[in-house]
Amino acid sequence: MITIMRRKIVAGNWKMNNTLEEGIELAGQINDLVENTEINDVDVVIGTPFIHLTEVNKVVGEKIGVAAQNCADEKSGAYTGEISASMIKSTGSKYVILGHSERRTYYGETNEILVKKVNLTLENGLAPIFCIGEVLEEREAEKHFEVVKSQIAEGLFHLSAEEFGKVVLAYEPVWAIGTGVTASSDQAQEMHAFIRKTLVEQYGEEVANNTSILYGGSCKPSNAKELFENADVDGGLIGGASLKAEDFMGIITAF
Repeated sequence: MITIMRRKIVAGNWKMNNTLEEGIELAGQINDLVENTEINDVDVVIGTPFIHLTEVNKVVGEKIGVAAQNCADEKSGAYTGEISASMIKSTGSKYVILGHSERRTYYGETNEILVKKVNLTLENGLAPIFCIGEVLEEREAEKHFEVVKSQIAEGLFHLSAEEFGKVVLAYEPVWAIGTGVTASSDQAQEMHAFIRKTLVEQYGEEVANNTSILYGGSCKPSNAKELFENADVDGGLIGGASLKAEDFMGIITAF
């Protein structure tokens, strides 16, 4: 009998928002709300810009994990402007968001680059939140399953089952983010179930059933409960709604 112990996770991605002072204030507000609410079965993560990591880690308590939004694909060296996984680890952070659709689209991050980033993240004891998802053209061409499976396979399937067990997946329907098109709860569940089936084929049912798969498509307090009621949706990677403490908390308590 397979024991399912995957965690429910709500992770905020602040993207390129908030000055250091604003970030410290927001992190403090979120921490106060989390500390004063009984939340025993949901892991809360906030993904901040690099300059916030050290100070935000000082502000939040044990109930909140801090994530970097990216890391370099090299250990160290003459790479001006880059931030290594070991630097992120030294701030007290626990997670790194990798492969976000904006990084793939705007900065040309390929699956080959992401393999290096995943490896360095794991080598430094950090948990990758690995993003996958299709754009509108791929969805309309009915290639969405193919695209997502390829991103997972090429970016992660070099890992052993033990290594993969430390990865969190986040599905982003890129076509439903800031486009006016809305992904339905059923569409989210359909893709999450497909992702889990893909993991079963590679790693077996135990690993697949214990992998948290987050939904990253415009999740808000108003639709979080409906999304999280799906069997294969284990939480959310939250963008805009994570920039207001009350909205973010509304998503956390949707479980």
